[in-house]
Amino acid sequence: MHKPSKREIKYVPVLYLMLVKGLTSRLCCSGSDSVRIRSSRAAAVCLLLLCVLLLTAVIVLYQLLTKITSLSGDRDWLLNKNINLTNERDELIAKNDNLIKQRDQLNQEINEMLKSLHEIDGWIYYQYRFYYMSTETKSWTESRRYCTERGADLIIINNRLEQEFVVNISGYAHVWIGLTDSDVEGRWKWVDGFTLTSGFWQPGEPGEPRYSAYENCALSYTSGWIDYSCYRAFKWICETSILHTALS
Repeated sequence: MHKPSKREIKYVPVLYLMLVKGLTSRLCCSGSDSVRIRSSRAAAVCLLLLCVLLLTAVIVLYQLLTKITSLSGDRDWLLNKNINLTNERDELIAKNDNLIKQRDQLNQEINEMLKSLHEIDGWIYYQYRFYYMSTETKSWTESRRYCTERGADLIIINNRLEQEFVVNISGYAHVWIGLTDSDVEGRWKWVDGFTLTSGFWQPGEPGEPRYSAYENCALSYTSGWIDYSCYRAFKWICETSILHTALS
């Protein structure tokens, strides 16, 4: 068996130290590389998260800007609409003020007219209309001319109450009314051009056209209307409305 020399024994500690130092150095280098790798991965993850957050922020901002733009457009439209409505309101207020002035003026004219007409003999006020009961007799055509020369016309009877009113003011006499079939035989029309739809004829009236060819004008009597010759002379009733009298 070989026995180590003193020189060999002297170099053993040196080799051991060198081996330990090498292993330590290797271990230290391996730990540093691991830390460096982990740091790089963490940085990459952080960068990716930042990119995602940035993209999300951009998308949210874009949506907000789009919404703000849309709301701004709606606001402008509402402002214009409000301006237009305000202008229309002001115009309506102005028109209403004008109508109130016209109404007040018309009421004043009506009151003055009522006062003056009450002072005229023969005119009677009834349901916002004026009636004139004649005291003389004329033909139907002359009676109508008398009325039109005074801004009126022969009476038009619209309902039962007005018919009863005519009977009362006429003193139960025959009076001419504004009804004739002189244009077309058998087609009775009022003096305002409207065709008669229903009336208050006496039984058997109006007569058959072949028997009453010259009876083209209507008379009112207590028992109803009759057709009669327009050339005969009777009393008559004129009629005019308040509005027509006020505006004429």
